[in-house]
Amino acid sequence: MLASSAAPQRPIALGARQVITQSRPAIAALVTTWLLPLAAAFLVTVPVFLQAPWVRLAPAAALLFTAPLLALGILLERHRQPAWSALGVLLVGFCGSWLAGCLFWGWCRLHPIWHLPIEALALPLAVAGLGSRWRLAGAFYLASLVGTAVTDGVMALTGVMPLWPRVVAASLQEAGPLLQQAAQMVIQPLPLLTISLAAGSLFLICRQLWRRGGIWRVSAATLATTLAVDGLFLAAALLSPRLSGLI
Repeated sequence: MLASSAAPQRPIALGARQVITQSRPAIAALVTTWLLPLAAAFLVTVPVFLQAPWVRLAPAAALLFTAPLLALGILLERHRQPAWSALGVLLVGFCGSWLAGCLFWGWCRLHPIWHLPIEALALPLAVAGLGSRWRLAGAFYLASLVGTAVTDGVMALTGVMPLWPRVVAASLQEAGPLLQQAAQMVIQPLPLLTISLAAGSLFLICRQLWRRGGIWRVSAATLATTLAVDGLFLAAALLSPRLSGLI
């Protein structure tokens, strides 16, 4: 009786294992296709809504926060679940952007020429990481850096870069009109054409990266979100400068 009652349970157990095994590729595809790109897009918005005001109030505290962020990323990377492990790697890549942002906006914000060099501090590590288990971190960081470079380049080409130090150094009463002035310069025909060409080029790059799949979808989501954030920043500078996050 014991043998006969135990026999039917073996096929059920094997069936459960088969279901779990077959579901792993689907879960992995879900993580790669949607979870990681959405997480990357969220991380791109963090500097706007959290880091910028924090750095203005307490730059040293924001800078030191890099350490627990990095520790959390490394800890998650060792998680048994692939999704949590991948999120940990992504967070490590974000730490490079967070650290550079704190350094620049905390102590060098009056010197826009130093923006891109400081943002590129972790560039060698990111490039090296593309050939290791940290490639997701490198892909996120490099996409963030490309987005920053394009934004700074467009600002230089449209002639608003000289207003940068004046805006960040001005009082709250003066900064708003200066930021609106910069935004109004940007929406003139020639600068607007420059912005449209840059935005169109980034969109095409995002499309190609997304089609490649894998970690490149994280890069695509990062660049696309950077483009969207820049658009929202321009709209805020025109309509309500205090919502832009810069002042």
